[in-house]
Amino acid sequence: MTPTTDLSFIHRFVPATEESAPPLLLLHGTGGNEDDLLPLGRMISPGSALLSPRGKVLEGGMPRFFRRLAEGVFDEEDVRRRALELADFVAEAQEAYGLPAPIALGFSNGANIAAAMLQLRPQSLAGAILLRAMVPLQDAPASNLEGLPVLIVSGAVDPIIPAENAERLAASLAANGALVQHRILPVGHGLSQADITLAQTWIKQL
Repeated sequence: MTPTTDLSFIHRFVPATEESAPPLLLLHGTGGNEDDLLPLGRMISPGSALLSPRGKVLEGGMPRFFRRLAEGVFDEEDVRRRALELADFVAEAQEAYGLPAPIALGFSNGANIAAAMLQLRPQSLAGAILLRAMVPLQDAPASNLEGLPVLIVSGAVDPIIPAENAERLAASLAANGALVQHRILPVGHGLSQADITLAQTWIKQL
């Protein structure tokens, strides 16, 4: 299966097999691509349509969704531009594939761009599963996230993301009205079976 290039992002699209399952927007981590999270999406919500774009920014040849200046230090002007660009792509894909607003499923860099979308263009998403996310924008505008479900899963021994940073993101989204569940697992930055189980349970409860 070759990636689709006829919208503004190179991406994969897998149609739904179950009408009631929400579509998922799959957002890979640094060095991933449009294929990376397809198996994870299928595990978490087997009947969902899957929309999986490739990040447009290259860092040492590795795709990302926005530029960073150093580990954990983001180019916030680029974050804003790329989050809005990705939200525009989601709108294009909704029209092209006949989808309602998707739930973002993002890992690391992908979770961070999803969090920025929630802060800048909340209407583009129906919710989000943010795996190993941190605060993408230090001075994010107030956004109306009233009733929007968000699951944040952090690693207690994550060497990349300070615990207080993930807590700050959860508090910020909740302050704007999101229904945030923040779970902390005894793991590092990598994903575990417990992440999958938590996400499966959360999505079934929607």
